[in-house]
Amino acid sequence: MGVCDGFVEAIGNTPLIRLQAASEATGCEILGKAEFMNPGGSVKDRAAWWMIREAERIGRLQPGATIVEGTAGNTGIGLAHICNARGYSSLIYMPDNQSREKVDILETLGAEVRVVPTVPYANEMNYQKQAKRYAESLDTAVWVNQFDNTANRLAHYESTGPEIWKQTEGRVDAFVCAVGTGGTIAGVSKYLKQKREDIQLILLDCIGSALYNFVTTGTVTMSDGTSITEGIGNSRITDNLAGARIDWALQITDQDAVSMVYRLLREEGWFFGSSTGVNVCGAIEVARKLGPGHTIVTVLCDGGGKYRSSLFNREWLAKKGFAID
Repeated sequence: MGVCDGFVEAIGNTPLIRLQAASEATGCEILGKAEFMNPGGSVKDRAAWWMIREAERIGRLQPGATIVEGTAGNTGIGLAHICNARGYSSLIYMPDNQSREKVDILETLGAEVRVVPTVPYANEMNYQKQAKRYAESLDTAVWVNQFDNTANRLAHYESTGPEIWKQTEGRVDAFVCAVGTGGTIAGVSKYLKQKREDIQLILLDCIGSALYNFVTTGTVTMSDGTSITEGIGNSRITDNLAGARIDWALQITDQDAVSMVYRLLREEGWFFGSSTGVNVCGAIEVARKLGPGHTIVTVLCDGGGKYRSSLFNREWLAKKGFAID
């Protein structure tokens, strides 16, 4: 792999990992893009770097500037790492339904963290809108705006998509991905569809989000219920997701995602977060729909260490009503 010159050059070029039990159960090759191996620990490192790099390129970022963002955590962590490496400060707004571990990591990295009440996007006190207003109040601040900043999806068009194509030698049949900002699926789908039109792109959604309904019915209508998953689902179509080449969608329950992360931990040794549980459940379902002999690629988003107080806390799970086999 050679020598990487600093933090940002270590982003990307993650391996594909064959998920053994899922592959053997379906007769397909189910491969996970190991995004937890990025230097900041998640797939969001790619978007964080592309957005900062674009702001530098057009002259929006000056030395000593402050990066401001509203995030469920992983984008903020990637931004904080890169800010330290590039000489910026970081200020992060987070909704209060995210894990305490993410806040602790951000504060350890030197970011100022403002945890605010969780309210819908339509509310002016939504964490994203608060971040935007605060950035606009400072002369030296830049609001990153990961949801509508299309440098996010460009990151995956220029890096993740080409890597998947090269690593599978063009033999990928489907890409399956849970969606929050929409950057990953939009960027990967654009690249893969340019390579081969018949590659299937499947959006995965959690309960209590509007994205499944958007793909299947064309209406941005929230599904009933709520989800414990962090960083995925949305009530609107972002600029990153708008126009994405998506063939169909699946909705994955929290119970299935929880059961999957524990199976991956106990049976294969992998310690992943809940969004990866959603992705692996979705990849298995897609494999069964397509039939044996296909190659399905998904994303192993981040490690489970950020969720020890929730997803990997039996008492917390029991209070939420989840069963662990």
